[in-house]
Amino acid sequence: MAAARRDGAGQAAAARGQGRKRRWRPELLRSVVGSIQEGRGFAFRRKQKIERQYRKLLKKRRPVSSQQDDQFTDTYPEHLKHLYLAEEEKLKKRRRTQDDSVSSEEKLNKAAESFVTQEKFRNKTSNQKAKEEYEKVKAEHARKKEEAEKRKQQREEAQRLYKKKKMEAYKILSKKTKKGQPNLNLQVEFLLQKIQQNT
Repeated sequence: MAAARRDGAGQAAAARGQGRKRRWRPELLRSVVGSIQEGRGFAFRRKQKIERQYRKLLKKRRPVSSQQDDQFTDTYPEHLKHLYLAEEEKLKKRRRTQDDSVSSEEKLNKAAESFVTQEKFRNKTSNQKAKEEYEKVKAEHARKKEEAEKRKQQREEAQRLYKKKKMEAYKILSKKTKKGQPNLNLQVEFLLQKIQQNT
């Protein structure tokens, strides 16, 4: 009985809603999309979100770096102070030896090279840089083209040799006797030569 009542109510609601259309309301869209002046635009909200995330990252990074700097400057307990100071000295010596391992000449060479390359690029105009890029690309294309030509020639040469051998084998194997029978002597000799070459 209750199920029949529900079905009847559902049919009546469907009949009422058939002829009606929902009105378009621009107010609903304004809450989603808006101009930047209103502060509701998608791009504006996205920019704000990225800025918040960036600030969070900066806050997370600051304490980590300060901890590393202040690792040994905390107040030490009196009875363990000498151990902490000794550890600090060891670490300082390690840092010095690592820095000294890279020779000063290498440092100077690297610095000079980087300075020269920076000067080159600094003095060149964008047109000159573009020309250099173009020349590099052109040289690369020419090199690739040469390699492709070499590969093509090698392939053609290999095919020519293969066809030549095939033709010789066909001539030997297709020879006939005076009566038109296959020449088995030549075929056996050919097979013998082939076996000897393979071994």
